Amino acid sequence: MTTQILIVLLLNFIITLIGTLAYAVRLVGVKTGRVAVSFALFNILALVSRTANTLQVPLLTKYVEKNPFSEKLIGLFNLIILTAVIASIVGAFMIPFFQRIFYKAVEAFSINRSVSKLVLHSFSKSGIRYIKDSMRVPSKLSLGAFNLSKLPLKLMFLNTVSVTLLTVGALAPIYAGSLEPELRATCITLSAILNGFAVIVMAVFIDPHLSIMTDDVIDGKCSVAEFNNCVVGMVITKVLGTALSFAVLVPASYLIVMVARYI
Repeated sequence: MTTQILIVLLLNFIITLIGTLAYAVRLVGVKTGRVAVSFALFNILALVSRTANTLQVPLLTKYVEKNPFSEKLIGLFNLIILTAVIASIVGAFMIPFFQRIFYKAVEAFSINRSVSKLVLHSFSKSGIRYIKDSMRVPSKLSLGAFNLSKLPLKLMFLNTVSVTLLTVGALAPIYAGSLEPELRATCITLSAILNGFAVIVMAVFIDPHLSIMTDDVIDGKCSVAEFNNCVVGMVITKVLGTALSFAVLVPASYLIVMVARYI
């Protein structure tokens, strides 16, 4: 395995991990009552994710260009998806830990109103000690409170579809380019076929529902337990959606090839 591929796997792990931890942001926003501040601080991590994605795509594309007819390509793409599945599972178990750290960060930022002071405090002795003390896996109590029957199943289904399409959206166009080398550039530009639909689903159905639910919790119209239950369901569908990418990658790649041929 080349250094180039190791970097791609690392970047993919970071992207998926941050995407999974994002579900904890609303929980912290509800507990602190500072939803806007919570999202503003998380945007710093989101910037890291976007930068990693910007680097991952050209690195993977260049590798495929150098090995367009390799029989190991599908194995490589499956390895990348496997890395994403592992990252989503790790992220799911890290949510309680991340929630405690992020809660402290939101509270500290609300007082000091300085990102630089927040970062410096994170590397201080007290900051490192707090991070160490916050390292815990999900408790049996929190897992036992999960109630499948009370989940918004339509929302869970849509989130699974959205996560699957977003996962293969960065990979299928590149793999499609190896299936049809003469249309490689066209295939790569057609990522919007998958990503665009996933973003529409998120913007029209998922985010509005979660936003309303967040406001309802703050207003006392929805219990924190119900909201936590919904977030757990979203995390589970994040893992499921990522895993489903194994089955969707190849059909999605051929779909992109077909569109590239006829546009």
